[in-house]
Amino acid sequence: MVPGLEIAIIAVLIYYLLLFFWNTRAMDLVFGLFTFLILYTFSRWFYLPVLQKLMLYFVNVAVIALLIIFQPELRLALSRLNFKSKKYREATEFDKFLDSISQSIYKMADKRVGALIVLENQDSLDEFANKAVLLNSQFSPELLESIFITTTPLHDGAVIIRDTKILSAATILPLADDSSQLSKSMGTRHRAGLGISQITDALVIVVSEETGKVSIAREGIMTRGVKVDRFKGVVRSVFTPPQINTESQFDIVGQIKKWIRNH
Repeated sequence: MVPGLEIAIIAVLIYYLLLFFWNTRAMDLVFGLFTFLILYTFSRWFYLPVLQKLMLYFVNVAVIALLIIFQPELRLALSRLNFKSKKYREATEFDKFLDSISQSIYKMADKRVGALIVLENQDSLDEFANKAVLLNSQFSPELLESIFITTTPLHDGAVIIRDTKILSAATILPLADDSSQLSKSMGTRHRAGLGISQITDALVIVVSEETGKVSIAREGIMTRGVKVDRFKGVVRSVFTPPQINTESQFDIVGQIKKWIRNH
């Protein structure tokens, strides 16, 4: 019974390890780790003490080096253990924002206006925004669409949105190291969107000026050709608004009784 339980626990751990690092640069680290374990097992079976000792020395140095090299991927994997999502204060404010940004994005898609939009989640994007053109303006479809008009100086780069405000424009984002999941029709805009999604928990929207398709990148995975209904569903799943308790807002008698008890 106990060996079966151990096997089940190890299988679950391996599954979540692969789930965390799949389609990321750290996946090479996982394959290398498995290769190392296999080689170490063979060295023990065939009693190769010198090889075992060399491998142990290598591990002592490699662990620290790998933690430094793959820090972004490890941080992303650990962040997936956090089931919290950024909350909006009122459902009506969230719904209004979602309808506005959806209308704006798909309007640009119909006109084949290229756009790169980053919705900040838990991880702060200040390090990228501070190097761009800071706007800190209340979101509006007109403002967002005017930024990405090709005749404006702000259309190159990304727009970062924090809550319901446009934080910055013309933002330079890091490019994805592994762009194997991108097709030939996807250019620098898609690669930058994929890159920022690999190192942060942001939700990235890319509008292709070549095809007019809307793509979403999150956690290092890009989904292409997202329709408006699915787009709204994805945004809602990431930025879940809190439920408003209307009964407590209008329970005046209860609030008076609570005030009397406290005083």
